Amino acid sequence: MKPGILVISHGSREAEWVRLVDQAVEAAAASPLVQGVPVYSSFLEIVEGRLIQDGIDALEEQGVTDLFVVPLFISSGSTHVDEIGQAFGLPKAAELEGDLGTFRVNANVHYGMPIDDDPDIAELLLSNIKPLSVYPKQETVMLIAHGSKEKVFHERWQQGLNQLAERLRKLGGFAHSATAMLLPDQAANHLRALQQERPNEAVIVVPLFLSKGYFTNTVIPSRLKGLEYRYNGQAMLPHPAIERWLERRMTAALQRGR
Repeated sequence: MKPGILVISHGSREAEWVRLVDQAVEAAAASPLVQGVPVYSSFLEIVEGRLIQDGIDALEEQGVTDLFVVPLFISSGSTHVDEIGQAFGLPKAAELEGDLGTFRVNANVHYGMPIDDDPDIAELLLSNIKPLSVYPKQETVMLIAHGSKEKVFHERWQQGLNQLAERLRKLGGFAHSATAMLLPDQAANHLRALQQERPNEAVIVVPLFLSKGYFTNTVIPSRLKGLEYRYNGQAMLPHPAIERWLERRMTAALQRGR
């Protein structure tokens, strides 16, 4: 058996987005337990020459017989995670049919899980919002993520968000935690409801996105326009917690395969 690791993230037209992902993958691949194992950072779309099939081909050209796939996505509620799995021959989670077709792959495929609720990620989010917090016992943290309208995927998003928000609340000593999705459009309604129910607490909005971009810079502020909240738009990259998460997933996959 010759293992290889294929990290898959969404992709972006912004070169800095791609650079930050690559930087995190390279740092994780430099771990003593991963060194010597071929690692390829690929993208679902947009980044030509670095798509998933490109990664499969590059690893198999190096003789990889067992392909450990690490989906660098926020939630198992992401329809992208499911459609990638379908393209690797895994059964679909719901009626939603992916449009990636079927990947050409000869290696044995071992498909991992995305981030979901994770202690390191809660610490990352807390460090991101530290500058916004004055008195945690009188503050609510509200996680906002992409989300999904599809029933099965919506439920998966909600479960992971609730768990991560509560972990963040306990870790930072905040009074309350809440969540909202952009799809469906919940952010403004959930924030208004919070302010009515807990008028004496400031709300810190925490974006749950891998890297800064359109959603953190434009979509969230526009959805919350006219409402009072604290926000700095800080995304999850760059941060060593993502590198640690990748390293843990890589080493766990390799250990299972031995």
